[in-house]
Amino acid sequence: MARLPRSGIIGAGFIGEVHARAVRAAGGVVAAVAERDGKQATPAAARLLAQRAAASAQDLIEADDVDVVHICTPNHLHVPLAERAIAAGKHVICEKPLATDVASGRALARLAASAPLVTAVPFVYRFYPTVRDARGRVRRGDAGPLRLLHGSYLQDWLSRPEDHNWRLDAALGGGSRAFGDIGVHWCDVVEFASGHRITRLVACLTTVPRTTGRPASDTEDAATVLFETDQGAIGSVVVSQVSPGRKNRLWFSLDGTQSSLQFDQELPDSLWVGGREQNTVVPRGAESSTGDAAPFNIIPVGHPQGYLDCFTAFVADVYAATAGDEPDGLPTFDDGLRAAVVTDAVLTSAAHGGWVEVPAESQPPTPAE
Repeated sequence: MARLPRSGIIGAGFIGEVHARAVRAAGGVVAAVAERDGKQATPAAARLLAQRAAASAQDLIEADDVDVVHICTPNHLHVPLAERAIAAGKHVICEKPLATDVASGRALARLAASAPLVTAVPFVYRFYPTVRDARGRVRRGDAGPLRLLHGSYLQDWLSRPEDHNWRLDAALGGGSRAFGDIGVHWCDVVEFASGHRITRLVACLTTVPRTTGRPASDTEDAATVLFETDQGAIGSVVVSQVSPGRKNRLWFSLDGTQSSLQFDQELPDSLWVGGREQNTVVPRGAESSTGDAAPFNIIPVGHPQGYLDCFTAFVADVYAATAGDEPDGLPTFDDGLRAAVVTDAVLTSAAHGGWVEVPAESQPPTPAE
């Protein structure tokens, strides 16, 4: 009987617990958990149903009972921990952002490419069956050539002046917060579903005042971005962590010559298909869904699937890749580098004004003609 994949999780906050649940649901075991404060490792391991607490992140990385290292720490620790895990010969799942600057992301992606290991970034919105259905319809030609890609990613957890979190500190979270934290998710899933790549953009950022006595944020609370793509479409996205009432609304519309395809992460079990003659709401798993969605429809239509199911599918694909399979659409460190490149272009545009070119590879953005 094949041995179950063994995962070690560094960082046991909200996202670390999500990883742990996905590991178990995907058929793996949580072998070890490490926390920055070693005293917290034992209760964290108990909470995440791990087999043991690790003495440190390095202990977990070097342990013989860990096959896949999950990095779920504050952003500034992602690169050094991923480098150590790759050096130790471990497969790596690293939370986004892969890196807080392009140069570090590029170096890490190159290191990953040179190693016979699976290295992945959890852009899990790719794993909604309705997103895969939208992608399948675009690839099949149902929508016709896409002309407009637009949408938003809105949250409200920092909308009050007294709200605070480590992500507000650029030294810990990186130079971009709202876009670097959630805007990259929107760009990744839209590029994935549409097959387009953003090549040129102009961005505007804003930061709201904070309560006196709290450290001022040196990162943005919201961003608006206009862009063009490599296939001649135009688009826009609004990103916000200060929009009251919006908990986690990632919404996009892919508008083609024949139809439009709309996805809403707060209502993820249906895909809206718009046409001149009629509009249709297609339930997840419906008979008219494309084959692209079929592998991710794990329960019958009418039984809701959600975010944790996406995470489980992602981890299962990582495990399959470690066994030699090549899952379709598995987001890798190259996709993490792509997110760093787009984020850098957004920051460059906002700082200097005007349009900038978004390089296809990992070169710095340049002012557009």
